[in-house]
Amino acid sequence: MEYVIREIQNNSKEIENVKKFLYTQIKKEYGIGPTFKYHYDIKNLVKYYILPEKNNFYICLDRGRIIGTCGIRAYDLNFDYFKDQYTKENTASIWRLMVDENYRRCGIAHKLVSTIEEFAKDTRYSQIYLHTHRYLESGLPFWKSCGYKITLEEDDYDETTHMIKEII
Repeated sequence: MEYVIREIQNNSKEIENVKKFLYTQIKKEYGIGPTFKYHYDIKNLVKYYILPEKNNFYICLDRGRIIGTCGIRAYDLNFDYFKDQYTKENTASIWRLMVDENYRRCGIAHKLVSTIEEFAKDTRYSQIYLHTHRYLESGLPFWKSCGYKITLEEDDYDETTHMIKEII
């Protein structure tokens, strides 16, 4: 299989295709449709990923068809427990890592993560934050295999696990 990973273009047709892919994946994985409270960044891909210098969004294509995505942006969450630890200047955060189920276990997610980690280094972030959910079968094992360390496990309804990786 030959696939290409590249930055998303500021092109309305491509942006709509990315949104469609993401909403389809979210429906399959989480069983919910577009919800602005959780998916505001998808609705505003240009604002959150394309325009800011320290942010980016990547797509993986197989013969022109989107089969994977991953976004990276300056840390902008407001978790009290990380208030003085993570800032938008020193910490990037990973968003929307999704791979079509027909292309999983082919190394695509690892390649997408490697691509955003290189972007983070080039952009001079010192660490990358993410959170995942323990109910996602491969989420935690995948992120651990990429070198991310658990910083906090919540007992919330979403089974949220917060993780970090120092950028060397």
